[in-house]
Amino acid sequence: MTAANSDDPANDSDDNNAAISSPSSPDQLAQMRELDKHLAHVWMVRTFLKHSDEASEDEELAEVHRDLYDYMLALGPSIDRGDAVKYLHLARKKLSKLRKATEFFLEIQPEVSGHMNFRMAAKSLGLAVRQIESLLGGSDGHS
Repeated sequence: MTAANSDDPANDSDDNNAAISSPSSPDQLAQMRELDKHLAHVWMVRTFLKHSDEASEDEELAEVHRDLYDYMLALGPSIDRGDAVKYLHLARKKLSKLRKATEFFLEIQPEVSGHMNFRMAAKSLGLAVRQIESLLGGSDGHS
């Protein structure tokens, strides 16, 4: 038997209890849908980076697209179930990881490539993450 992964949303009993004890309000559902719109941009940047030749040659860049994927993967089951309470909790809890991956990409992007595709990916990711932070109130669940 393997040890439980503390980042695995299925292993977070507080998340499961929150979803059971308090149904999603219309405002929470709207906030979840709005966040998901911005995550579509994050997904496109992640896909671009994942399939770039540079990512196959640069482990740091590959780590960025994996961190972006991990953030979205954690939220997927909650949005599929329409569980905005859990979705918003996880979005806040894991925001620092998304923020760090974005900041790191913005830092290394000029060294990785100055091509317009990479410059626009950096702008798109930065904008999407700022909007996500704004929608979540800038909180990442780690005081």
